Amino acid sequence: MADCWNRKPDRIGNTGSDSGTGPGAVPVRDGFSGTSPDAGHRRRYSLLLHKLGVVRESFIGIAHVTDTSSSTLKEAIVSMLANHQLSIDQVRGQGYDGASNMRGEFNGLRAMILRDNPSAHYIHCFAHQLQLVIVAVAKKHEGVKDFFEYLNMVVTTVSASCKRKDMIREAKRKRVADGIRSGEIKTGKGLNQESSLLRSEDTRWGSHHATIVSVLKLFPEVVDVLCYVKEEGDSTQQRSSAKGILSYLKKLEFIFNALLMQEILGLTNSLSKHLQKKNQDLLEASKLINGTKQALNDLRQNGFEDLLKKVTSFCETNHIEVLDMMASYGNPRNRRNVVTNRHHFEVEIFNTVLDMQIQELGNRFNEVSTTLVGNMSGLNPCNGFSKFDISKIVAFSEMYPVDFTMTERACILGELKVFYYSVKEDERFAKLDGMGHLARLMVETGKDISFPLFYRILKLALVLPVSTATVERCFSKMKLIKTDLRNRMGDEYLNNAMVCAVERETFDEVTNEDVMERFKNMKDRRGEF
Repeated sequence: MADCWNRKPDRIGNTGSDSGTGPGAVPVRDGFSGTSPDAGHRRRYSLLLHKLGVVRESFIGIAHVTDTSSSTLKEAIVSMLANHQLSIDQVRGQGYDGASNMRGEFNGLRAMILRDNPSAHYIHCFAHQLQLVIVAVAKKHEGVKDFFEYLNMVVTTVSASCKRKDMIREAKRKRVADGIRSGEIKTGKGLNQESSLLRSEDTRWGSHHATIVSVLKLFPEVVDVLCYVKEEGDSTQQRSSAKGILSYLKKLEFIFNALLMQEILGLTNSLSKHLQKKNQDLLEASKLINGTKQALNDLRQNGFEDLLKKVTSFCETNHIEVLDMMASYGNPRNRRNVVTNRHHFEVEIFNTVLDMQIQELGNRFNEVSTTLVGNMSGLNPCNGFSKFDISKIVAFSEMYPVDFTMTERACILGELKVFYYSVKEDERFAKLDGMGHLARLMVETGKDISFPLFYRILKLALVLPVSTATVERCFSKMKLIKTDLRNRMGDEYLNNAMVCAVERETFDEVTNEDVMERFKNMKDRRGEF
């Protein structure tokens, strides 16, 4: 693993001091996200490191574990770090998913590592938390829960056979052709492409949004297929199920819930994609989360009328009965407590669902409002260092007591003031877009040497974890490498193959001549290559 920060790579475990655990030691992010079984039914865990980078995660391997208890996982992590001349004392951040054996307050893996190393600050995977907020919380609302259940039934029923998929494809082609002839549908590059229903998965972040979009886009074709199944289904159960789904699908309530969840998931889907990027830092992720909260609040305050117009337009286009919003909802027996349709859709669904989302978003992402991120916000270099806060940066450095000596701590305040006034008027630092950009520019201009203490603080902030999406992708790679046909692959061979597959960009730079030279130097050969 090359040192991506310093101009000259240094020995792993040392960035300027003789000790690998004292001030100046390499900050390492433990990017462990959980375990996954391989094709040979052996439990694996994956480990990635955020090591001194702009900002680059390096996959160092996987290992077989006998169980998923926190003590076993800790032993495996310590062993793997030791094999790469690293120590648990060098860890400066750890991020996992929401499993209890990972995030347990007392006996979880994060708690056990924190007891040995208080500087290994824990961050719950932001992307995983977002999935829990949006889908799990929405399903606590009875109406939205029914909507998602029927949505899954729609996709399952309509996509149950190749014949039904062909019916959708042909009906969509005919509808597009008729629309083009009548001038209702525009033509052009990338328009009117073939589409299909997408199935949602709880472990695939953002898949629910894609499912809703596909069902609404193919709504007329979905209705036609359900009508066919209702009349021509192979069994009474199929015909009865299709009849019930079709009845719900043609209600305004289904359309309202679908468009509401499309709006909510559309706002959060952008955040989800950002959180899964490799080069995302914690401060930028915090700003995106706060921006998403504000967008949801704006939708809560001002979005009902626009949503109602979209629902009405969709219903009129697809021949669905549009309800009178001032009429009573349902057929209440107690006429003294009549609830209007508008009250039902606006208060009982729209406001309630959004309130649940906003409240849970604030509760789940408590890291955003913690002292750690609050102090880190002082490092923000955007808008000409307008939010650069020296007092917060000093407080942030104090959260890493083993990374600075007493002498260095006495010099931090002065160095920060000199740095601020030296770059404030420097045009090269006028249009920075984040901490990562600041770190790269410091290396390019040599200010990492002039201001080593501030640069070290910046490195500590950048190695803090945001998401475990990269680790999840490693598990996906493992399932492509070790398949049912190759389930007897040994641990060492699997580990080497995984490193080559995950770090493909690095190995693309290795030429055939390098490999041949390395092979030749391993021992004497009879002939020359």
